[in-house]
Amino acid sequence: MLIRLLFSGGIFTFDVNELLNAAVCETELLSIGEIFLLKDLFKGYVWNRIAIKDRLLLGILFLNHVHKNDSGLEAIEKTSSHQQRYQKIQ
Repeated sequence: MLIRLLFSGGIFTFDVNELLNAAVCETELLSIGEIFLLKDLFKGYVWNRIAIKDRLLLGILFLNHVHKNDSGLEAIEKTSSHQQRYQKIQ
């Protein structure tokens, strides 16, 4: 998973579409029945460097991808902290 990371004036910026593609590719490594959060698809330090506004946008885009594509993924319940959980179904 290679994500272009730009460092400008102490701020890391990501291309949200590249993050979405990386997350979708990472789901191919999951086992059927596995339950996960979107942030589980990234290394902790990468996820922590993504701006909160970009994480929210990424979450919307990923949920949209799950609903509109034959991704083999299913959105299930949300956590107590309102994070969407997903399950690989095929």
